[in-house]
Amino acid sequence: MNQNLAPQPGIEPPPASPATHARFKVVAFCVALAMVTYLDRACISTLAKNIRASLSLSEGQMGVVFSAFALAYAAFEIPTAWWADRAGTRSVLTRIVVWWSGFTIATGAAFNHLSLVVIRFLFGAGEAGAWPSAARTFSRWIPRSERGKVQGIFFAGAHLAGGITPFLVIFLLEYFHWRTIFVLFGALGFVWAAAWWLWFRDEPEAHPAVNPAELARITAGREPDASHHGGLEYWKRLATHRNIWALCLMYFANSYAFYFCITWLPTYLEVKHGVAAASLGLLAGLPLLLSVLGDLFGGVATDWAVGAFGPRVGRCLLGGSVYVLAAAAMFWAAVAPSGTTAAIGIAVAVAASMFTLAAAWGTCLDIGGNHAGVVSAAMNTSGQVGSVLCPIVVIWLKDLTGDWNSALVLIAGLFLVGAVGWALIDPRRSVFEEPQKETT
Repeated sequence: MNQNLAPQPGIEPPPASPATHARFKVVAFCVALAMVTYLDRACISTLAKNIRASLSLSEGQMGVVFSAFALAYAAFEIPTAWWADRAGTRSVLTRIVVWWSGFTIATGAAFNHLSLVVIRFLFGAGEAGAWPSAARTFSRWIPRSERGKVQGIFFAGAHLAGGITPFLVIFLLEYFHWRTIFVLFGALGFVWAAAWWLWFRDEPEAHPAVNPAELARITAGREPDASHHGGLEYWKRLATHRNIWALCLMYFANSYAFYFCITWLPTYLEVKHGVAAASLGLLAGLPLLLSVLGDLFGGVATDWAVGAFGPRVGRCLLGGSVYVLAAAAMFWAAVAPSGTTAAIGIAVAVAASMFTLAAAWGTCLDIGGNHAGVVSAAMNTSGQVGSVLCPIVVIWLKDLTGDWNSALVLIAGLFLVGAVGWALIDPRRSVFEEPQKETT
């Protein structure tokens, strides 16, 4: 043995190296992913008027275009997330972003209703699984104590991008055709995909930027990797577990309300309340901008409440209570006398529901463990069913009642149903493992 390496009497050993922060770069990548996702997803609602005029589409036909994306997204969500759980998110997210960016650009080449529906369907098929893949990434890279805050930051990035999209699109329309805007937005995804593929690794222990101190922090209490990702029993547990059904019931309202904001909200404000173009960008983007605060504070709140009172209170009581608040704000918006008041009510309701996102996706990590991708995909698929139905149901209700506000009343009712879903969730009960030994 080399005596020089042995501890010398009276000499302190060198201090351990401080932990690196490579996981923060992973969070930054995922936030950028969320922002590009919502930029590409939300721009079509602001451009809907231009697209309809160019392609001679009715409101009903445009509703079908909106729903085509959500239908494909719902259909491919669980298969793509299952693939990410098995193959890792480095390759899967690269494929997802390249695919959706290509079809964002292709949207600018649509020449009639059918071509636009097909392109948006393929766009949705390509983007499916993006957020469950991000959840899977967080389950491998983020310590348990930081997951709520990280989820809040992730969603804040998405909603910030969605909130500024109407401003950005209206500004760009002064200089570019609507078709060119889709090309510009789609190009951003290719930049992200290249950087992600070159830098990211599926496991933190495989990344040279992660030192032992950071690795120990990440893996403390982390679920071990698992090889069982299929078989009849696997899918049966996913399909029949009480927590999955309760998650799906809860999340339907969240996505339904949000999809109204990124599809028909600009039209609602313009037609129902006569909001002028000068104010439309601000009021249409307000729900997503206010949601940024909901995301951030919701992430901090759920982590604190779980630490102080346990997951049942920190996830479910928090989520259910805020859903009731969201229902009240949406009812208020439905009877509001002006566009500004209605927009504020809708923004408060949507921001309140987004306050619960960290709790919802944190619950998926709690009960999904190493299968967090497919569990979160099941929940998100329910949300996408709401997204499929929303654009069509909004127009159907408007035609049936003669009042755009009927759509808001329905959303308020869905939030109350979602509060019941929150009450039925038990984040201490894992879907694929034995129940956690916890009494709180």
